[in-house]
Amino acid sequence: MARAWLAWLLVALVPAAWAQPAPQAAIPALDAPVVDTTSTLDAASVQRLVAQAQALQQRKGSQLQVLVVSSTGPDSIEQYADRVFQAWKLGRGGVDDGVLLLVATDDRAVRIETGYGLEGAIPDAVANRVIQEYLVPKFRAGDYAGGIEDATAMLVKIIDGEPLPAPVSRNRPVREPRDGRWLPALFIAFVVAQVLRGLMGGLSRPVRAPLVASAAGGAAWLVSSALPVGMLGVAIGLVVSLLGSTGGGFARGGGAGGGSWGSG
Repeated sequence: MARAWLAWLLVALVPAAWAQPAPQAAIPALDAPVVDTTSTLDAASVQRLVAQAQALQQRKGSQLQVLVVSSTGPDSIEQYADRVFQAWKLGRGGVDDGVLLLVATDDRAVRIETGYGLEGAIPDAVANRVIQEYLVPKFRAGDYAGGIEDATAMLVKIIDGEPLPAPVSRNRPVREPRDGRWLPALFIAFVVAQVLRGLMGGLSRPVRAPLVASAAGGAAWLVSSALPVGMLGVAIGLVVSLLGSTGGGFARGGGAGGGSWGSG
């Protein structure tokens, strides 16, 4: 028996011992402020981006670099961006004021990598806002060139010392529940609350009420994909649970509203 186990172990370990790690994604040569290995950008867009980067470097000294690849696999985009940044030595020596905008089209991933000299001007929170507010909307519409141009234009303004504008999301209306699903969602919340009230009839009111309310609210949110409807579902669950605990008496319930926003 021991020999059989030993033989099985050797069979399992030998392939692992010979297995080679997956090769890292290649880093292209740095020959221009815009390196597009996928031909995603048209010539006019590349020309505008190059002119913008060169003007920034002449004016401020900072180096703005754009890289578009199909995939960074097996590296994560963070790992690949760091490798590219180090290999290309972006930014001035002793100042370290380079910034890299990396786009991986097949991975649907993007990364802004900065040198130490620009971390104060472009911290992670600012980089994320630039991506989400200026790049992602255009990318979702299939306009890669427009997204990259908008994002790099904002990075240039930040490096020039201009403050980042107020968040774009503040000017967006609260999204309504999709496809008129709020009525079915509230009905399902009511049914869920009724069923759970019966199943949890043996529990005390303080224990039962939050459980029923949470389940009803979750059901309403899943059906409607809208946070305000989910909150109304919570209120329905709370009212149904409290009504069931008082033998036909009346208990007041409350509701709350809110808004939500939904890599590709």
